[in-house]
Amino acid sequence: QVQLVESGGGLVQAGGSLRLSCAASGVPFSNYAMGWFRQAPGKEREFVAFISWSVGGTVYSDSVKGRFTISRDNAKNTLYLQMNSLKAEDTAVYYCVCASDQFVRPVHTWKSTAPWDYWGQGTQVTVSS
Repeated sequence: QVQLVESGGGLVQAGGSLRLSCAASGVPFSNYAMGWFRQAPGKEREFVAFISWSVGGTVYSDSVKGRFTISRDNAKNTLYLQMNSLKAEDTAVYYCVCASDQFVRPVHTWKSTAPWDYWGQGTQVTVSS
């Protein structure tokens, strides 16, 4: 049974930092691509970041590039999202995602919800201005 459990969300002031974690179980973590999405109230789910299974290549949305860093610790089966210089518009529920294959896809595909087979329950991040 696949489980993705996020933690680390909370309330922070604008300009502050948070680090999200996602503990994965039931999947061969090191073999699969991982990512983060977010969803703000009244908005569609939005891609945040992706990290590949092999050499750890990363992709970010333009809105977080330079502020957020995605990383993984395969020994601990854990995915991270370091979020710096947070803005009010970063307020959302953040979801950890896993793609259970090793297909090589164009970058734009990873930014859609299509490849992602497993989703966590989400963790709330609220940034006060």
